[in-house]
Amino acid sequence: MSKDYDKIAAIEKAIIERYGKEAVQNPKANWDENKEKDYLNQSKQFYKKIYKNEEWQEKVDVNGIKISKKLLNRESLKSCPVCGSFPKKSMDDVCLVKFECCSNCYIQYVEDREERWLKGWRPNEANKK
Repeated sequence: MSKDYDKIAAIEKAIIERYGKEAVQNPKANWDENKEKDYLNQSKQFYKKIYKNEEWQEKVDVNGIKISKKLLNRESLKSCPVCGSFPKKSMDDVCLVKFECCSNCYIQYVEDREERWLKGWRPNEANKK
């Protein structure tokens, strides 16, 4: 048995020479209450982040199709308030955010008349045809 202890001591000495004394000391040697509190706070934040990411991985039913929440944002789920169409292109999303209409309605009613649109004018049923 003494040969095993001698071998362990020789390995430990080699590790100390190569990597320093911290490499062979007990991990609890430098641990105190402040480090414990920091560790607990960091682990809480880590698990909150994981939980939040898991929420985004949930699937949402959109017209019978299951889609991950992270692929959707609330703006893209809106339909055009002017014509009622569902946004299909990224330009539709841009127009919905900026002018509250799809890109087709933007071209038909808003383009070159932004001031009138921003003042509140909207097409009525007679103008939509």
